[in-house]
Amino acid sequence: MEIITKNKVVKATLESLLSLAVMSLTPAIAAASEANLKIPNLSQEQNHLLLLGIVVCILGMLFGLYQFMKVKKIRAHQSMLDVADTIYETCKTYLIQQGKLLCILFVFIGLCIAFYFGFLQKMPLSGVMLIMAWTILGILGSYTVAWYGIRMNTLANSRTAFVSLEKKPLKLLNIALDAGMSIGVLLVCVELIMMLIILLFVPRDLAGASFIGFAIGESLGASALRIAGGIFTKIADIGSDLMKIVFGIKEDDPRNPGVIADCTGDNAGDSVGPTADGFETYGVTGVALVSFIVLAVQPDLTGILLTWIFVMRILMIITSVASFYINKTLSQARFSSKDDFDFEQPLTSLIWITSIFSIIGTFAVSYYILGPKSGVPAELENLWLVLSIIISCGTLGAALIPEFTKVFTSPNSKHVAEVVKASREGGPSLNILSGLVAGNFSSFWIGMVFFLLMFVAYYASGYGLSEIMIYPSIFAFGLVAFGMLGMGPVTIAVDSYGPVTDNAQSIYELSLIETIPKVKEQIQKEFNFKPDFDTAKHYLEANDGAGNTFKATAKPVLIGTAVVGATTMIFSLILVIRDVLGVQPEEILTLLNPYTIFGLLAGGCVIYWFTGASIQSVTTGAYRAVEYIKGNIQLDENASQKASTEKSKEVVKICTQYAQQGMFNIFITIFSFTLAFSCLSAPISRNDSVALFISYLISIAVFGLFQAVFMANAGGCWDNSKKVVEVDLQEKGTDLHEATVVGDTVGDPFKDTSSVALNPIIKFTTLFGLLAMEIAISESFRNVAPYAGGLFLLIGLYFVWRSFYKMRIPTKE
Repeated sequence: MEIITKNKVVKATLESLLSLAVMSLTPAIAAASEANLKIPNLSQEQNHLLLLGIVVCILGMLFGLYQFMKVKKIRAHQSMLDVADTIYETCKTYLIQQGKLLCILFVFIGLCIAFYFGFLQKMPLSGVMLIMAWTILGILGSYTVAWYGIRMNTLANSRTAFVSLEKKPLKLLNIALDAGMSIGVLLVCVELIMMLIILLFVPRDLAGASFIGFAIGESLGASALRIAGGIFTKIADIGSDLMKIVFGIKEDDPRNPGVIADCTGDNAGDSVGPTADGFETYGVTGVALVSFIVLAVQPDLTGILLTWIFVMRILMIITSVASFYINKTLSQARFSSKDDFDFEQPLTSLIWITSIFSIIGTFAVSYYILGPKSGVPAELENLWLVLSIIISCGTLGAALIPEFTKVFTSPNSKHVAEVVKASREGGPSLNILSGLVAGNFSSFWIGMVFFLLMFVAYYASGYGLSEIMIYPSIFAFGLVAFGMLGMGPVTIAVDSYGPVTDNAQSIYELSLIETIPKVKEQIQKEFNFKPDFDTAKHYLEANDGAGNTFKATAKPVLIGTAVVGATTMIFSLILVIRDVLGVQPEEILTLLNPYTIFGLLAGGCVIYWFTGASIQSVTTGAYRAVEYIKGNIQLDENASQKASTEKSKEVVKICTQYAQQGMFNIFITIFSFTLAFSCLSAPISRNDSVALFISYLISIAVFGLFQAVFMANAGGCWDNSKKVVEVDLQEKGTDLHEATVVGDTVGDPFKDTSSVALNPIIKFTTLFGLLAMEIAISESFRNVAPYAGGLFLLIGLYFVWRSFYKMRIPTKE
């Protein structure tokens, strides 16, 4: 935060934003109550069923902690443990800095909540404090699971590195997967317990506002951690990788001060960001569905459907853990006696086993809760099959999307092979062009998968849902997003697998274990096996390739849930417009309305600005990191071969500085534009203008989906092309290797900065946009809304300017 507090312009702007928000924007928090988001009372049987769900969540948390202790007990050589501890300490420093930033952002939101509920609504202090507490818990939830994620991963990385010496590749895989399941299961259980507590124990008149506050807190925490983490990790990664070309040094050379920062970045970007993002994704999607059920379903059926939704969420914990053990047993039978195998195979089978098991469980439990003889009203009895089919579309999609992603990113992919071949003949130029082709094709095919899944859901929604709700197709789309999260713990587990394997490879090199005198004898004496250094390096590199692939597969799933789930949030906005303005939405939400076109254009502009701004932060930060490393790296024969802690800390400082400055510019811009376009949509003489903001949100979602998938998979293709050259072809240090390193540095911010951050950006914009539009069209604010919109548009444009012209590489020193 040092760079922010020293900047007087930014500080003054923050103060003006804060005062403006308190004066004019706090009615946004009223969205839940004004839209009649009243959570119904549940029956005694429903309460007992959901209380049982809390017990399941507690057992799931105990499973996560058991996995944590299991990994922690694995012994490793002290040289590797020391490196892992250094990485964890730098991760702690980074997270503490991020915590300070979140505190500032919470003060901003907290003042808004206190002003609206306490001053304008005259709510008792206890009610205001309860809503604010849930907002804090949302932020703390994202922040705490992120902290747990880096602690788990920094324990697993050293153990994975050491076990590679044992020549037991299955054991190597199991450590990283155990760590991932620990994170995935605990994350989902913590989030679900919080949601169940709101549903079961918060007073009915405050439960809706508490859900909204909790979702805002989650989204705020995830956005900050995901954006900043993505910038941090790629500054460090590029700074470290380019030294291989500049000085011709090996991968993860301890003399390179960027390596420790790169390891920290692996956790900041690939552990902290995805963990917080995953926590938010499950929460916001759940809140969207809760909102829909309360607003759109017949009142006498809302309690039953709410119970069904939460039981489905509880079910995914059980099916994920059961599938994990089934897959572990099968992997033991298939691979325990093998000295080498494709590390992708057990991860792929885990995803498919979980998907199939979850679909079977969905139909069985839905039949029990909603089917014949379940005791529910007659109009619901025949819908258990329809609802099961719709939600299973999403669950199947969570398995299909990784398969389509692997076609473009796996080391075994023909697209990756083409990038390698193009690089051999045409160097970095053809490498980059071939990767762009892979990214574009992947957007087409994954987009078609989403189209098919949503079409099937839409078609199924025509069989009876319209009898119990309005806009049944919108509910179906929300259920598809929900179904994608049906195997959530496994999706997070295979995503978390990547940073463990990436760090493990670095720790092996940084530990200098091969140079320790009589280390073979020591290992044989203390650990009862004879180390094989050459095979260990092969295992680690191959396992890192699998980690790269499955980091790539999780991204489109999370991005897809944001886009598909956004339709459910936009539905709530449509209801607000209908109820407040007294117009039928279809009369103004049409392509014949010019404001619709304006909104589509504006949303596309914001997506492409965000892509450029986030990469600009990486580019400038990497420039500074490379500049420092080149000036301070010591490669002469008499220099120490160990990593310099002081120099590594300086690189980490550079990464943190530009990550926070870039994130601050981006967050204020997104925040300001959301307020600007919602206020500019306020109707003065006619209602046509409200289409501006709705089409803006739709554009953010659709443009964001394809931009994110394109960038994620192009980056994954470049990454594993380099891995093929290093592992399969054994051509490190060649011109071909240099070409693939250049492609990888281009792909780094594509896949790990811009693409992944679009997920929380889409969700935050939609969630906050729902609240912002509440103000803009309210009768007491409608006349001044265009002026406020113009002011916030200017603020947003200023920070757009800052995100480039105050972040660019200086052309004159």
